[in-house]
This record gives sequence, structure tokens and C-alpha cells, in this order.
Amino acid sequence: MPSRIRINVDTPVAPPQWALLERALIRSMSQALELFYDKYFDEKGYLECVPRWGALDGPDDAIENLANWPVVYLLGGGDRILDMCKTAQDGHILQYTEAKTVDVPFARDGMYYKEFPVHSDWAHHAEGLVVFNLLGNCDPDDENHIRRARRFAGFYMDEDPQAKNYDPERRLIRSMFNGSRGPMLRKTTALDWVGDPLEDGRYDLLHGQRDYAEMCERFETYNDVAGDHPLNLTSTGLAFNAYALTGEAKYRDWILEYADAWVERTYANGGVIPSNVGLDGVIGSACDGRWWGGVYGWNHKVFAHRHGRLDNFTLNAVAHAVDGFGNALLLTGDRKYVDVWRTVLESVNANKKTVDGVTMYPHMHGDDGWYDYAPEPYDRGAVEVYDWSMNTDDRALTGNHPWLNYLDGTNPGFPVDALKQDFEHLRGQVEKIRNDTSTRDTRLSDNPNPFNPARIETLVNIMTGGPKPAYARPLHCRLWYFDPDRGRPGVPEDVATLVDRIDADGLDVHLVNVNPVDARTVTVQGGAYGEHRVDTVECDGRKVAVDDTDFTVRLAPGCGARLTLGLQRYVNQPTARFPWDR
Repeated sequence: MPSRIRINVDTPVAPPQWALLERALIRSMSQALELFYDKYFDEKGYLECVPRWGALDGPDDAIENLANWPVVYLLGGGDRILDMCKTAQDGHILQYTEAKTVDVPFARDGMYYKEFPVHSDWAHHAEGLVVFNLLGNCDPDDENHIRRARRFAGFYMDEDPQAKNYDPERRLIRSMFNGSRGPMLRKTTALDWVGDPLEDGRYDLLHGQRDYAEMCERFETYNDVAGDHPLNLTSTGLAFNAYALTGEAKYRDWILEYADAWVERTYANGGVIPSNVGLDGVIGSACDGRWWGGVYGWNHKVFAHRHGRLDNFTLNAVAHAVDGFGNALLLTGDRKYVDVWRTVLESVNANKKTVDGVTMYPHMHGDDGWYDYAPEPYDRGAVEVYDWSMNTDDRALTGNHPWLNYLDGTNPGFPVDALKQDFEHLRGQVEKIRNDTSTRDTRLSDNPNPFNPARIETLVNIMTGGPKPAYARPLHCRLWYFDPDRGRPGVPEDVATLVDRIDADGLDVHLVNVNPVDARTVTVQGGAYGEHRVDTVECDGRKVAVDDTDFTVRLAPGCGARLTLGLQRYVNQPTARFPWDR
């Protein structure tokens, strides 16, 4: 049903610079996405490339070329964006179901099975879900998408006998290398990660390796995958999507069951989330008792050639746990899911030391204790902790963050400056697309990735009052917008929005209609899933009680206003349904 509360804004305003830039950026970015799509995708939605299996240039990278595109649409981008996303998602699934390996054993019958990757880790699964993850927000009535959402979630809820990823008794996912064919319980090899041999000299390799041998060298230490890993918490995004689309309690229950297991493990491990839990449910048991063990764990090191020289570096993906804790927060509003990651940050940084008068903080842990010290504190997930808690003490760890500085009042030029930078970035991306001379038979799936025109962090910050969206994570924000006249998500044409104040109890948002001829109507919702309740709206000195998930504003031609909202966060169950369909 339509929003009960309707507010009329009829105060003329000259269009602010930020509003004109915002509208122009959304329009230009929509055009650039069409240019990109028409160059790199065919009419079936297949990426024009040589499809391969692999962590460097595999299936996930193919659809990752459309990273952030659903967000552009959801903010008010062109209608064709949704058509391109749906066609590309369908084409991607077919293309990589048809694509098969010769040497990699588990993908010889197809890199996708039951429309999902046969095996991968959740850093790469997340990249492969950048379109799928938000299609439900774009079109919650798409039955094909709902069918897939149910199936994909079932792979991790012990519902598919061919995908025994989840152990419900021990509340663990049996391997960090998992998928539609279940968990990988043996040690993985470089071949499993890199894929079949390729012709040296034919392709532009983007990750610093010069040939196939160096690609394999890069993954020689990627072996210990059996047992659970915090990275697997990202899989809860699948169940969250299914819950937001269907409202079925089993999806919510599973997310909380699995997230709670990791909360308990974190505190049992002294406040540091372990990077390995064995198949017996014991912390570290799959890595000879080392809680810091495993691929992408606290002690994951890589020794390999990059850019022509031997290099060594660390890769620690435990902070993906924030994805799962955030999903549990969206469902419950329980701040224990914020507290647990704050505890991790505090516990790691408590091992600081002073070197030559400089305080140094660890970022890794191995057999000899904490290492990889740097002057910067361990702060992965700190922005999320602050955004979710709004505790002033949590702000300190986020550091010099331009958007948060703006909200603090110390960076007043942020909206205009950041939008101008996004325009320059967009111009550069379009130039790269037009200058790219690669052909389908010399192009790997990741080669177009650097040319993607969709950069959305600034727009999300200033329009919705939320941090940059993460792959395979639901949208976390204060507000979202819908166009009731066109029956779709996003601000209507000519409408610009700016959130310039946020606190624990509400926010201020500017709404402007830059069109001096036609009125515009916009529905404003608390959160991307209606999870927040709007208590009150104050506009032009008049305070209105809302007590609902949303309200509607009619903006007269060339008019605008600053609205002050009282907001209660995380008090409603999240849903992907549009406001007028609830």
C-alpha cells in the first residue's frame, strides 16, 4: 500500500552544485555502463572472452565486470541497467556451465553446476555474486531469481545432498573451498586455484605474473582448506537474500545459528577470531592445533614473482566475518554482533609495541606470535563497527575518512569535491574502454575489470548515509529511495539527495527537485530493506509523526528542503518488497 504520510515541499531553491553534479553523474554513468556492456558482452549476456577456471581470471571475474551496476540502478540509474544485469547474469551462468576444464578435476563437467560455482572460496564467490546479490532489491517479483536464491542458500543449509557444506550438529561449514558440489576436504593444489595451462604471451595477465609457471608459483601455499574459516560467514548473504525475498523463518534461523557459532568461537579464542576450525568443531584442529592456520588465515604467506621480481606478502581474509555479523545485525538489531568485531579489533591491537618511539600494531599471527607490524592499527571492519554502533569511541579507529570527516563537520567540501573526482574517473574509464584493442580470443575474463565505469561509494555515502557496499553483502545505510510514479527503486529523474548529519537517533537529509517545470514524487524508506523505522519528519518547522518504514515527499518544480528524521534502527524485519507492495 502507498505510504500513509505524504509531505509537500514547495519552497523554491536554486539547485545546489552538489545536486546538479549528482544528477549529472548518475546520468553519465548510466550511459557509460551501456557503452561498456555493448563492447564486452554479446546478445546472450556472454562475456566476450576466453572462459577459464581460476582464482586470477575465472568465472567470478567475468560477472565482476558488472560490479556495482545494480547499485547504480537502485540509486536511480537508467532503466536499461537492470536489463543488462539480468541478461548478463543469465548469460554468465550458461557460459560457465558450458565451460569445462581438462586438467582441473572438479570442473571437467562444468565450472558451474546447478547454476553455481562447483568449488571456490568466499572471497571469490563474493566477487561472482556482485550482480546476483542485489537483483532481488531491483526486482523482488522475479520468480527465476527467487528460485535461485532459495537453491543457493540451500547449498549452505544442508538442504542439498550433493552439497554437504554445512554440519548442523557442529554449526560449521566443512571447508573454506566449497560450492554446489560440496566441500573440498583434501589439500588444494596450485592447479585447483590457477586452472588449466594457458598459452604464454597470448594474454595480458593483470596480477603481476608473466606466465603460467609464475601463476602456479603464486598459489603454491594455498593448501589447507579443510575445516571452517571466518570467510565462510559471507555465505550468510545467500540466506539473507532468500529471507528478504520470501520471509521464510528458516533462512533467518540459519544465519543466526551460524553467526552465533562464530561469536562463541571468537570469545573462546581470547577475543581473536580463529582462522581455522576443524571438522570436529575444535578451534585449530585442522591445522595441527594452530588457530591461526589455513588458507587466507592469520598466517597465510605468499612467496612468488610479481612484476619481474621475487616478492613475499601476506593475505588475511578473516575480516570477511564482518559480512555475516552484519547480516545477523540486520535481522535482530542485537549489538552483540557489533561488539564481537570490536573485540577482535581491540584484541589484535592490544599486542602493539613501540619501535624507535613509534607505536606499531600487528596484522598477522604465526607460530612465533604476532608479526607484520605497521604504524597503522589493525582496522579491517572499523568503519562498519562505527556505522552500526555510532559510538564515539569507535570513530577513532576509522582514521582520516573523508566521508566521516564530512559528517563530523571537518570536511565541508566533500560532496562537491568527491563528485568532481568521480566525474574525472568516469571520463578516464570511458577513454580506456574506447582505447582497448583486445579481441575476444586474447581477452581473459578479468581484462575489462579495470575499465568498469561504475564507482558508487560517493553516491552511496551522500545519498543514503551508508558506507561503501561490499561484495555479496546486503546494503547497509540509513535511507533508500523509490519512485512511486515509475514503480521502481531509486530517486526519480531530477531529484537529488544529500545526507549531511547522522547520529544514533536520526539524520538530516536534503531533497531537491532540480527541474523548474515538473513536480517530482519520491518515497523515502528507512534502510535498504525497511529495517529502520522513521518515527518523525521535521520540515520547514513542522514536525510530523510517521511511525512507519517510509514516507512520501512531493517536490514542487524547482523546490527543495532539509528534512530532519527521527530514526529507530534495526527494529523491523528486512524485506526486499517495495514499500507500496507491503
